[in-house]
Amino acid sequence: MPANEITKDSEERMEKAIEVLKKNLGGIRTGRANPGLVDSLRVDVYGSPTPIKQVASVGAPEPTQIVIRPYDAGIIKEIEKAIVGSDLGFNPQSDGRVVRINIPPLSTDVRKKMVNRIKELTEDSKIAIRNVRRDGNKLADQEEKDKVISEDQRDDIKDAIQELTKKFEEQAASIAKTREAEVMDD
Repeated sequence: MPANEITKDSEERMEKAIEVLKKNLGGIRTGRANPGLVDSLRVDVYGSPTPIKQVASVGAPEPTQIVIRPYDAGIIKEIEKAIVGSDLGFNPQSDGRVVRINIPPLSTDVRKKMVNRIKELTEDSKIAIRNVRRDGNKLADQEEKDKVISEDQRDDIKDAIQELTKKFEEQAASIAKTREAEVMDD
């Protein structure tokens, strides 16, 4: 594998780790309504568990309310059942056409738990980034051992991968800090 491909592959894999972090943090509750809170829910419709966003439009018209409009009004009961069965602690209300979820304010203890969860997810992301660094360094060592690249090229690759690691770890920390501020903010 050429030197530039090793660094490019490492960079792409680190970007994926950041995307996973963003997706995971999107599901963490803040004091405001966010359609991402229910995106991960699966509704048992037509014989199979289906993501809620495939069977309904989900919006947040107010800061404290999520509104779910199913494309088929016949599945409202299944949507309510999925919401109640989740560990989100929401109490859905339905008028036969739409499901409304009122988001209660978060207590200080719950906010602290959310911040701890953000830190856990961020550390998982950083570990994934470091694993990519390890794999890239191993690949560079192997290529040098197989005489595909020189020792200097191997060192350049390792330096580039270390720079990428630093950049993406800082990006993960920045994303987490922003999310923590959102959770702690009323």
